[in-house]
This record gives sequence, C-alpha cells and structure tokens, in this order.
Amino acid sequence: MNIPIDLKYTQADEWVKVDGNVATIGVTDYAQDALSDVVYFEAIVSVGDTINAGSQIGTLESVKAAADVSSPVSGTVVAVNDDLPNSPETVNQDPYGKAWMVKIELANLTELEKLLDSSGYSKFLETRSH
Repeated sequence: MNIPIDLKYTQADEWVKVDGNVATIGVTDYAQDALSDVVYFEAIVSVGDTINAGSQIGTLESVKAAADVSSPVSGTVVAVNDDLPNSPETVNQDPYGKAWMVKIELANLTELEKLLDSSGYSKFLETRSH
C-alpha cells in the first residue's frame, strides 16, 4: 500500500497535500484499490465555492461501488481537475498525482492538525483488516 509521508490523511481515505495555504485533495491508494476499476468522477464544487470540512466535493463510481469524496478542510475552491471526468481510470493509476480532485485555499490551518500523518493512517488501515 502506497502511503506517501508528505501528505495528511482522513479516516474516510482522502489525502491532503499542503503547499503554502493551498490544499490539494484526492483519494488514497487504499480507496482506489477498494473501489477497484474507477469508471466515473464528478466534482460537485466549482472554482470560487466556499466549503466546510466534511462537505462533499465529488463522487466516484467504479464497477463495484460508488463513493462520495469529502473535503477534509474548509476554504475556497481554487481549482478543479477538469481532466479527471474524461479519464477517471487515472484514480487507479496515479491516485496521488494526476488524480487530484480539488484544490482549496485553506481558511483554517488548524484543521490540518486533526488529520492523520502517514504513520497514523497506516495504523488506522491495520485496524480495518481485523
């Protein structure tokens, strides 16, 4: 399982990469593996939208299941990955790179403290398999 050390994670399997005051959000390797072959992605937010932590930002569908993607942080949407709806399989191929979903200008940096680091996320995943 790929769990990059430079990211933050949620127990709902989203990742956050922080660059300055902008957070890039996507789903983890675990999530894409659990979903299997992703065939659909739709962002339900637009650039300029203000969202709260926990708000739904997108929907993923695979041959096995559908999943909502939520934002782990609050702020203003500054970018949406417009390539992803046309190539949703990228979520399976490159979950931490080209399959980013939304970028958000952070409203509250302290929200990041509630997220898991790579070690914490790895330990959390271990509890799921028991």
